[in-house]
Amino acid sequence: MERLQCVTSVSKEAKTIPVDFIRSADEQPGITTSHGPVPAVPVIDMANTKHDQIIDEIVKASQEWGIFQVVNHGIPPEAIQQLQRVGKEFFELPQEEKEKVAMVPGQLEGYGTKMTNKQEGPKNWVDFLFHNIWPPSQINHDFWPKNPPEYRNANEEYVKHMIPLVDQLLEYLSLGLGLDGNVLKAASGGDDLRYLLKINYYPPCPCPDMALGVSAHTDMSAITLLVPNEVQGLQVFKDDHWINAKYIPNAMIIHIGDQIEILSNGKYKGVLHRTTVKKDETRMSWPVFCEPPPDTVIGPLPQFVSDKNPAKFKAKKFKDYQYCKLNKIPQ
Repeated sequence: MERLQCVTSVSKEAKTIPVDFIRSADEQPGITTSHGPVPAVPVIDMANTKHDQIIDEIVKASQEWGIFQVVNHGIPPEAIQQLQRVGKEFFELPQEEKEKVAMVPGQLEGYGTKMTNKQEGPKNWVDFLFHNIWPPSQINHDFWPKNPPEYRNANEEYVKHMIPLVDQLLEYLSLGLGLDGNVLKAASGGDDLRYLLKINYYPPCPCPDMALGVSAHTDMSAITLLVPNEVQGLQVFKDDHWINAKYIPNAMIIHIGDQIEILSNGKYKGVLHRTTVKKDETRMSWPVFCEPPPDTVIGPLPQFVSDKNPAKFKAKKFKDYQYCKLNKIPQ
């Protein structure tokens, strides 16, 4: 399979991109991005000693945006920098080295270029690497690069610091709905909640106004925790406009995913977002999707369903939800 990094070298010489990467006018970021004054993605300080204030800010951001940034989140800057360093080194390896961890049919883990063979429409300007990083029972090291040698240690160190933050966020999201603090985590799979890392690699694109790194979507996770490199590119759909989500160094970007939206019966909103690319810079990002185990049934919690407020979503096993979403089948 041809990888985007190979396409890029040809496109750079030609100063054009293949037609199958060109978006329609209603998707092209050069046409659809709002350039007027735009609101900033909320920033929440997790070190605030007034926990009620943190909860209120998370609730407001999750209802109005579906995305927020957290600072003083407890993940050491060195752990983030190491994660990013080894990920960048992997994508800079010779092609044959990267192919050693290539995706195989029927698996969502591994190095790849597109998610499914049924993908229709324009291609995304991205190569990626997927693999589980937690819990240990779900880790398959066949899909973890052996090169660079520090790759495994950097990922294990990073997730060790991430677990308490995920627990804290799910607790605050629960309390913000008037629930006991453990409810959303328990409903999402409890200690069996799976952490799936994706590294997105968006190489320079000769025609960035016509292409997208990743097209508009919501995450199918419960929540997603993301760190990018220094190159901006995340866009959020807010108030009927695509706006640039400017993020701050060492912050963690939090996306509300579909499963939390479903559990809350729409009280919290999954964020619709997309990724733009740059002409002369490589953008990278490291989202971790916190997902329920495949057989966990996710539906609106009974506390949020009544005659006046019926269920907005069907209850179904996460693996069935995932299959429908990946194959663009209505839920």
